[in-house]
Amino acid sequence: MKRLSLLLAVALGLATAVSARPTVIECWFVEDAGGGKLAKKPAALLLRQGAESPPLRPDLAPERYLKIHDPAGALQAAFRQYPRDAPAPRCEMSLYVPLPASAKWLSGLTPEQSCPRALDGTWLMVSMSSPFLSLSSLLRPQSEPQPEPALITMATAVLTVFTHTPTPRIPMGQDALLDLSFAYVPLTPKAPSLAPGPPPFGLEWRRQHLGKGHLLLAVTPGLNGQVPAAREGAVAFAAWDDDEPWGPWTGNGTFWLPAVRPSQEGTYLATVHLPYLQGQITLELAVLKPPKVALTPAPLVWAAPGEAPPELLCLVSHFYPSHGLEVEWELRGGPEGRLQKAEGQRWLSALRHHSDGSLSLSAHLQLPPVTSEQHGARYACRVHHPSLSALGRSAEVTLQVAGLSGPSLEDGIGLFLSAFLLLGLLKALGWAAAYLTTQNSMEKVQHSTFLYFSLLILSPFPNSSPEGGCWPGGQNPALEFTQTCIKSRHLKQA
Repeated sequence: MKRLSLLLAVALGLATAVSARPTVIECWFVEDAGGGKLAKKPAALLLRQGAESPPLRPDLAPERYLKIHDPAGALQAAFRQYPRDAPAPRCEMSLYVPLPASAKWLSGLTPEQSCPRALDGTWLMVSMSSPFLSLSSLLRPQSEPQPEPALITMATAVLTVFTHTPTPRIPMGQDALLDLSFAYVPLTPKAPSLAPGPPPFGLEWRRQHLGKGHLLLAVTPGLNGQVPAAREGAVAFAAWDDDEPWGPWTGNGTFWLPAVRPSQEGTYLATVHLPYLQGQITLELAVLKPPKVALTPAPLVWAAPGEAPPELLCLVSHFYPSHGLEVEWELRGGPEGRLQKAEGQRWLSALRHHSDGSLSLSAHLQLPPVTSEQHGARYACRVHHPSLSALGRSAEVTLQVAGLSGPSLEDGIGLFLSAFLLLGLLKALGWAAAYLTTQNSMEKVQHSTFLYFSLLILSPFPNSSPEGGCWPGGQNPALEFTQTCIKSRHLKQA
């Protein structure tokens, strides 16, 4: 029972995925109207159909109402990841003429300059583009449309090239990986003149930026000719995915570009070359770097009532690109107590360029004189940029009006720590003073004792002098105490 439920869930999931793919793609058939003008006519592509007959389209000419035969399944694979609620891609259709490639490094694909007879007839090129898909397909329509009930023309998708990343947004300094898939259905399978297996092909990636084109990579799997050297470290994973003898075949041409820089953004052209057939798609590579936001003075700005606070400086640094950057000043709190646009004179500095290609600028706000009701209000600098979310990125400061702010918990903690440190310093100084005083007293006692014994030893015998044994040099005040002691001793003996 569990297996049956699992199979049913898988089947329902596949059915949902298939139903999410578009059935009909509305197109415009574009042709030359002469005089440098183009004419557009409505057209449509029927990508899939059930058992019922094709829907009637009396508004379309039969040659512009095409039912696509896709043996390689490339169109179905291209729309497999297409979001269900996304709008249909833009589609254009035009005539195509098979020609040999003009580049010399591709000359090995077409040794004969004349186009084979198998490629004669009408060819159409279909181009589709959306934020989720970029596709190009070469169609070979049948010469006659199908009869009633619905006049429709059958067309085979011969060469289809597509990518699921048509608008890659790469952070600056990271690697860019641009996916590319293609499929080829030979018109004459199992022809005696053709070797079994997928044919050789050429792949090239080009970049167009500011009106200049550069060939970044060229490869020719299956050929031995010389190709231009790759530039900027570019690498392509170019190969056929299978080796069926008679096709159809699918291939991969994913492009890798290391550590992208702002100079590498632009339009990238990926072209797959087969003998006399070419399929090309475009990708728009954007390089992004989110800005850093800093606000000064921070975290507090002081002002007296009736005076203007210091100028606020918001530094928006190291971002890319310059377009799409917006700086807003917000006031949170204040008299009205809600978020509002900050008043004051504001201006932006000129852009500053850095060596890595990023940019910086400064936003300035000169506030008007403040009132006591604005005490505690917060001013914020909010920056919007394509690399950020819808909320952007902000930095803020708090306004303190002089005379209105009482001591906070942080102030109390700071005063306590200051008093504690001051008390410790005073105690340390007291201990040092006491130590020095004790040392000086001990040195004086030792000096007096030494003097006393020295004079006692050097003095004459008590009876040898009428002075009672005192040293005649008694004028020295430092020896008065010693002389007095010696005199007293002599008098006692007499």
